[in-house]
Amino acid sequence: MKVTEQIKQPVGYEMDLFEQKFQLSMSSKVALLNRITHYIVNRKGKQMRPMFVFLVAKMVSNGEVCERTYRGASVIELIHTATLLHDDVVDDSNRRRGFFSVNALWKNKIAILIGDFLLSKGLLLSIDNNDFDLLKIISIAVREMSEGELLQIEKARKLDITENIYYEIIRQKTATLIAACCSLGAASVKPESVHVETMRKFGELIGMAFQIKDDLFDYGSAQIGKPTGIDIKEQKMTLPLIYVLNKVAKKEKKWLINSIKNHNKNTKRVKEVIAFVKDNGGLDYAVAKMKVFQAEALELLHTYPQSDYRNSLELMVNYVIERKK
Repeated sequence: MKVTEQIKQPVGYEMDLFEQKFQLSMSSKVALLNRITHYIVNRKGKQMRPMFVFLVAKMVSNGEVCERTYRGASVIELIHTATLLHDDVVDDSNRRRGFFSVNALWKNKIAILIGDFLLSKGLLLSIDNNDFDLLKIISIAVREMSEGELLQIEKARKLDITENIYYEIIRQKTATLIAACCSLGAASVKPESVHVETMRKFGELIGMAFQIKDDLFDYGSAQIGKPTGIDIKEQKMTLPLIYVLNKVAKKEKKWLINSIKNHNKNTKRVKEVIAFVKDNGGLDYAVAKMKVFQAEALELLHTYPQSDYRNSLELMVNYVIERKK
């Protein structure tokens, strides 16, 4: 059995029911809209976000979920899908998860409008049911994701990212959404309880580890073959690179910055940068930091009694840093 299927097992029934409810929450009277949302629903990935919502909800409430849990999971997916549609337009991306993106098939204008539609659907689903606490959790996450993206763009122009700024960027860009899923799962069954903040912190720690693992893929590994260097080509400052930039001599630092700013499309030079970062301990440092976040997440998780749901969340934490893609 695949790890992801193993993780999903204790909430398999809820996930199947969620699929039905989620499709209903996307429906519209406009045929074109329904055609496109149907396309989106049929091409979704592993569905880690709703899985976090249900696993956390069931862990903190001894196996109980309620309608609020399903609505919370739907709102997260609606609003997150909206941000992905907008991202593909912003990045001029034609593919998502191996399929054509909505903007590739129906053009930018329609992709933006569908994103706006899903966003409003998510907001209304919460407002119509007075789930204002859940809506607040999600709205804060969307605000932080936007700020994180903009902070990254601002810093990429100067290449002056410190390790602390890097953590702030990934906390906002990546970790905040996973934090929202976990916090929302707890809030759906135990509103205003201590679990809401504990689980937010837990999700944030997983998100930090997840993003560092993503950064490491840019330097390649035995499993995925050749290094990609895509982050370097896009002038993204990742943890292995930041660590090396801050520890090498002035001359080497100048060469690195010059390579990233002016030679990032030169494949040979990008390979040299990757080798330099590896040789100077950048990858080892990033792996060690990732494991610190993992250990802190597990420590929080172990404050809860042993259960199938806790076991699945533990599997999830380990999967995040051991995954091969």
